[in-house]
Amino acid sequence: MDDQASPAGVDPSVPNVARMYDYYLDGKDNFAADRAAAEQILKLFPDTRDSARENRAFLARAVRHLVESGVRQIVDLGSGLPTRGNTHEIAHESAPDTSVVYVDYDPVVCAHSRAILGKGDNVTVVQADVRDPETLLAELREHVDLDRPVAFLLLAILHFVPEENPDGAGAYQIVERLREASAPGSYLVLSHAIDPSADSTPEALEVYKRATEALNLRTREEIARFFDGYELAEPGLAFPQDWRPVDPPLIGKRNTSIGYVGVGRKL
Repeated sequence: MDDQASPAGVDPSVPNVARMYDYYLDGKDNFAADRAAAEQILKLFPDTRDSARENRAFLARAVRHLVESGVRQIVDLGSGLPTRGNTHEIAHESAPDTSVVYVDYDPVVCAHSRAILGKGDNVTVVQADVRDPETLLAELREHVDLDRPVAFLLLAILHFVPEENPDGAGAYQIVERLREASAPGSYLVLSHAIDPSADSTPEALEVYKRATEALNLRTREEIARFFDGYELAEPGLAFPQDWRPVDPPLIGKRNTSIGYVGVGRKL
């Protein structure tokens, strides 16, 4: 992207968390400032790139589980920049009638997503902010029947939202409102960074404070709170590579995750 003119309203000198994540996944939609900030994180936590890939692999397994469970409406919140193995591609492999709505607040991300993703059937891109759940739900009602089960995907998003949020709803308020608005049998799919209690954590937090969003790390117990009112699917709250792996784990494979994931069904 460095050879292209910056889109209107985009400051390429400020690291963007979506573009940093794109860089972790070896994407090309990032600027020099994004790469520099991401490299700072990689020096502090060298497993970040592997963790991002594990998170992406979990997304694929979770979406297949949703489709196998009969869900035909999926809302990918904070979807970020498109990459390989997008939600609708996975869902449509076995259930082409699945409606997938991608949601992001970043206008550049949405424009990019519409150009790449918004060409197929049962795919919609919506610009909305999860921190304003009432406006978000109003937008979604044009594309989603909330009287039928719907799956909300919140992958690597809520750790960018504080519990007390001066810019809108806090992290727990967001999930509570989505749960209240959805029908029984709906799903919450979540991944969230944990506080590793490492000496380098404060440095990593400073990197993200200088980016578009600051990190709000939470403990395992605090992440589990998001699933109040949901029944966790086996194996419960787990590291991404341990959530229903397709292949048996390699002997001696060390955990590279810096977060937990879970899939819950509304009771």
